[in-house]
Amino acid sequence: MSLKADDLAATIIRRAEGARRFLVAIAGPPGAGKSTLAERLAEILNARGERAVVLPMDGFHMDNGILEQRGLLPRKGAPETFDVRGFADIVRAVRAGDEDVLVPVFDRDREIAIASARSIAPQDRIVLVEGNYLLLDRAPWSGLAPLFDFSIFVAPPLDELERRLTARWQGYKLDATGIDWKLYGNDLPNARLVVENSRPADLSIDDF
Repeated sequence: MSLKADDLAATIIRRAEGARRFLVAIAGPPGAGKSTLAERLAEILNARGERAVVLPMDGFHMDNGILEQRGLLPRKGAPETFDVRGFADIVRAVRAGDEDVLVPVFDRDREIAIASARSIAPQDRIVLVEGNYLLLDRAPWSGLAPLFDFSIFVAPPLDELERRLTARWQGYKLDATGIDWKLYGNDLPNARLVVENSRPADLSIDDF
């Protein structure tokens, strides 16, 4: 199903009626457009008089040094390469909504997470949490389930994901061998994992 971002925003506002804080999980495979959708929804919601902010899961990538020690650097972006406990702690603090919460943001150009790069204030009523594994039905990710009030799953067809991911890595000037590994050694296996092992969302779309 395809829905316009305006329609999704209207659905979120309706679902959030009466809530002091409302957390929306926007999940899906790499290349699905989760970040783009989350930022667009925040823009629309704020234009409609809401206070909305985006909390990206990518800020919780483990540092490259840790990944290298654990032999996981080539698989950066797989479920086991994130600080799930740190992420869950931040989401719980955001859900409580009683103080400013500083969250990290991932800088893809430098492949590092920037600490305390975004602030979520108590006045930010709607928090759009976006990431690949928010609905993954396996521990420790499955422990996130009670923290979200509404969930959206974004999953374009696999061939479209492959096209988008190829374009992404071409933009980072990788050679053909590097792109091949990124796609078939990491991104697409992660995509299949997300599509095949995520809990049902409140709303599933293939485009927006």
